[in-house]
Amino acid sequence: MKKVIVGMGTCGLSAGAQNTYDRLSELLSKNTGSFELSGTGCIGMCYREPLVEVREGDRRTIYGGVTPELAEEIFEKDVRDGKRLDEHIVYSLDGEGEPSGSEAEFLSAQTRIVLRNCGTIDPESIDEYEESGGYRGIRKALLEMTPEEIVEEVKESGLRGRGGAGFPTGLKWSFAASYDSDTKYVVCNADEGDPGAFMDRSVLEGDPHSVLEGMIICGRAIGASFGYIYCRAEYPMAIHRLDLAIVAAREKGYLGKNILGSGFDFDLKIKQGAGAFVCGEETALFASIEGQRGMPRIRPPFPAEKGLWKKPTNNNNVETFANIPWIIDQGAPAYAAYGTEKSRGTKVFALAGKVVHGGLAEVPMGTSIKDLVFKIGGGIKEGRKFKAVQMGGPSGGCIPDSLSDTPVDFESIPATGAIMGSGGMVVLDDTACMVEMARFFLEFTQAESCGKCTFCRIGTLRMLEVLTRITKGEGREGDIEKLTELGERIKEASLCGLGQSAPNPALSTIRFYRDEYEAHIKSQKCPAGGCDALVDFFIDAEKCTGCTLCAKNCPVDAISGEVKKLHVIDNSICVRCAKCVSSCNFDAVYKS
Repeated sequence: MKKVIVGMGTCGLSAGAQNTYDRLSELLSKNTGSFELSGTGCIGMCYREPLVEVREGDRRTIYGGVTPELAEEIFEKDVRDGKRLDEHIVYSLDGEGEPSGSEAEFLSAQTRIVLRNCGTIDPESIDEYEESGGYRGIRKALLEMTPEEIVEEVKESGLRGRGGAGFPTGLKWSFAASYDSDTKYVVCNADEGDPGAFMDRSVLEGDPHSVLEGMIICGRAIGASFGYIYCRAEYPMAIHRLDLAIVAAREKGYLGKNILGSGFDFDLKIKQGAGAFVCGEETALFASIEGQRGMPRIRPPFPAEKGLWKKPTNNNNVETFANIPWIIDQGAPAYAAYGTEKSRGTKVFALAGKVVHGGLAEVPMGTSIKDLVFKIGGGIKEGRKFKAVQMGGPSGGCIPDSLSDTPVDFESIPATGAIMGSGGMVVLDDTACMVEMARFFLEFTQAESCGKCTFCRIGTLRMLEVLTRITKGEGREGDIEKLTELGERIKEASLCGLGQSAPNPALSTIRFYRDEYEAHIKSQKCPAGGCDALVDFFIDAEKCTGCTLCAKNCPVDAISGEVKKLHVIDNSICVRCAKCVSSCNFDAVYKS
C-alpha cells in the first residue's frame, strides 16, 4: 500500500499544510484502504512548502506547493492510477538510483546525519524511530559499553559543540564525569533565539527521540540520572512532540528505572523558557531552570563542577545531542570521516534572507560559503548580486562575498571576524546597507542584555546610539574609531557570551565595509540605499494607477495627485518614513 506523507513542521503549517492534510484525510475516509496517511517534520525545502510525499517501497516522490486541489489530483493520478505529475515533482528517488526532480540538488548535495530522520519519519511515532535505527545507540551504550568507553567514543569522533563555541564534546563530558557527586544533571539547551535560526526547532519537531536518546547516553557517560530540556515557550509544536516522545520513551522502557535491564536510571523533564536571548548562555539558563531571573554567573566554577543547583552538570545543545546516537551506533571513525582535520562531522545551517532556496541544509564541515549559498541555496533572489552572509546570529558577524570561498568550520569562520554560532546564515544582497545591518543586530542584542554587567548594558547602548545617528545622516568624524574602541572593550570585559560577541556585527562591517560608514558620515549618503533617512522617494509613472493609497497614508501630506492619475512626492516635505512604499500595492514607489 502506498503511503502519503505531509510535511507538518512549522514551516509546512505556515504554508497551508494543514488544509492539504485535511483534504487527504477526507479522501482517505472515502477510499478506505487505498493509502496510509501520516505527517512528518521539516523536509528542509521550506521554500517549496507544502510538501507531500508519495512513498511505495524504496520509491519516493515528493511534490511541492501542494494545495488541497493539487492533493486531490495527486491522489487521483499518482496514488490511484500510478501516474506521476512530473511538473510538480521536486524530488524523486527510486531505490539506489540517481535522484531527480526540480529541486533534487538541494537534497542530494547534503550529508544528513542530524537530519537523518527529519522529513522521513512520523516524529510522533516511536515505532518509526525504532524502525529507522533509533534507540540502537542506547542499547549499545548501556549493554555493551562502560561509561568511560562512551566518553572515549565521543572524543574520538571529534564532535564539537554545535551551539557555537565548538568545545570538544567528549572532553566536556569527561570533565562532568570526573566529579564525584550524589546528583548530576544533563541539560539540553533548546533556547534558540537567533533571528533567522530554526535548526534546533526543526530537529525537535522532526526527530525528538534522537535528542532524548543523546541525552540518555550522556547521562550514562557522566553518571547523571536526571535531565532538563530548556525550550522556549515560543516553540509549542516542538514542546508538544517532545512531550509525546518522553511519554512513549517511558512506556518503551528507554526512560525511567533500570533502563533495558541495565541497572541505569534516567528521566527528564521539559522546562519552558520565556524567550530571553541571554538564557542561551548556560549559567543564565541554569538560573532560569532554578526559578531565578535568567542572568549569567561568573565562571569558574564551571558547570562540570558546579552547574545546575551547584551540582556537576553537562550542557549541550539540540544538534549536539542529536549527533550522539548516530556516533555510538555507527562508530567514531564513521563520523570523523566527514569534515576537516579539526572540525569533524557535519553541520546544519538555516539558510534565510535573500537566498532563493531558504530552508535547512546539513553539509560536511569545510563546505565553502559559496557552495552553501549557490549550490544548495540556489543563489540570490531576483538575480541580484551577492554581498555578504551574516553568520552566528545577531552577535555574529558579516562575511563579504570576497571571502565566499571560506570553509565553514571552527577555525576558518572566526578568522574572518565572524563566529560559527549555532548555524543561522542570513544571506544579504547588494541592497543591504551594512551600517543599518549592524544597527539592526545591535538593537536586538542591546534589548536582550540582562543588564548585569556594565560593559554590556551601557556599552552596547552607546554603540547603538552612534550607529543610529550614522544611519540618520548625523554621523560625526571619529564615530568609526569610537565604535571600534567601544566594541573591543565590550568584548574584553563583558561577563558572558552575549556581551562578548554583541559588537561583532559592527566590528566586522567596519572591517569589510568601512567605505560605507565613511559615505554615511562624510557625505550623508547610503550607497546601498538601505537607510530611509538618506534617500529620496519617487513614484514610477508606468506603475502608478492613481489609487491614492500612498497619499492617504503619508503623515505629512508630501504626496499629491488626482484619482487615477500619476502621483508625485515632494521630497522637501517628505520625512522618509517609507509608509508610501509599504502602502502601495503596485510597487510604484521606489527609493533612490
